[in-house]
Amino acid sequence: MSDVAHHAGVSRQLVSLVLRGAPGPSAASRVAVLASAEALDFRVNTSARLLRQEHTRLVGVLFSARNSFELQFVERLVELARTTDLDVVLAPMTPSRGTDDVVTELLGYRVEALACFNPEPGSAALRRAIDLMPVVWLGERAPDLQVDCVRSDDATGLRLVVEHLAQLGHRDIAYVGGLGGRVGPDRAAAYRAAMAGQGLAAHVHQITGGFSEEDGARAARELLDGPTLPTAVACSSDQVATGLVSVLRFAGVRVPEEVSVTGYDDSDLAAMSYLDLTTVHQDAALTATETLAAIRRRMSDPATPRQQVATTATLTVRSSTGPVRPGADGS
Repeated sequence: MSDVAHHAGVSRQLVSLVLRGAPGPSAASRVAVLASAEALDFRVNTSARLLRQEHTRLVGVLFSARNSFELQFVERLVELARTTDLDVVLAPMTPSRGTDDVVTELLGYRVEALACFNPEPGSAALRRAIDLMPVVWLGERAPDLQVDCVRSDDATGLRLVVEHLAQLGHRDIAYVGGLGGRVGPDRAAAYRAAMAGQGLAAHVHQITGGFSEEDGARAARELLDGPTLPTAVACSSDQVATGLVSVLRFAGVRVPEEVSVTGYDDSDLAAMSYLDLTTVHQDAALTATETLAAIRRRMSDPATPRQQVATTATLTVRSSTGPVRPGADGS
């Protein structure tokens, strides 16, 4: 801590205040201290701190190790926490490890806050945690519980997708999604609203699925078995789009010449050269920043009204979308 103080040209006491998130230091002082901590690769010594004080300052994170956006969020959150007095405990959920199991495990580590991607609202362990500590609900609208929420603006995201495809001449735009907590139905509803907004309500075609590559592959096989292919398919996640594109190309369908495909998340996967996916961009770094801000705010004042933050959705256009093929959609 003394090295950080020397590097930033401030007192050790000021560094301590900034790293603890305590009130008092100016915005300029906070920026200077955090920049110095990052430059020196400074990390708060959690073990020593736990010996000195009762509070652990640990944030437990529930996430899926199979979701590329959630992995990007975790990476950003860990990087951001390193510049504060908070530390992160990661607890991936799996088909055999649900919300109850993971939350119970994290409570055993004496975490003092939780950040949860799409947890089960009825989890008894989660509801106990909500009574004890700050909880941030991630990735979807939060239920009627005393939690803060940080999620993507799905309505804007799907509107941008449908507008982009319509501008390329597409009318027969299918959608793969609809399952998975609240975010699945919300994105499906956003697709339908966006289609109606473009005067394309009669062309709505939803294939029910979740967020995995397997869901995308299954949807592609269903489309291939149908009488005609849509000219474009919007997917609920980049992973769904990956599975869909793989099966279409294996069947000899050219993307985007015959079928344009879009994803959602703008994960690292979307930028891979073999996919080069047009997708809705979710800002993992901003989501991590808003998450820690919500946790700090509620740690300082547990009675603060709950907040729901919808991060701005933008469209990243790549080569998986193109003009409607000649002769399709009546062109």
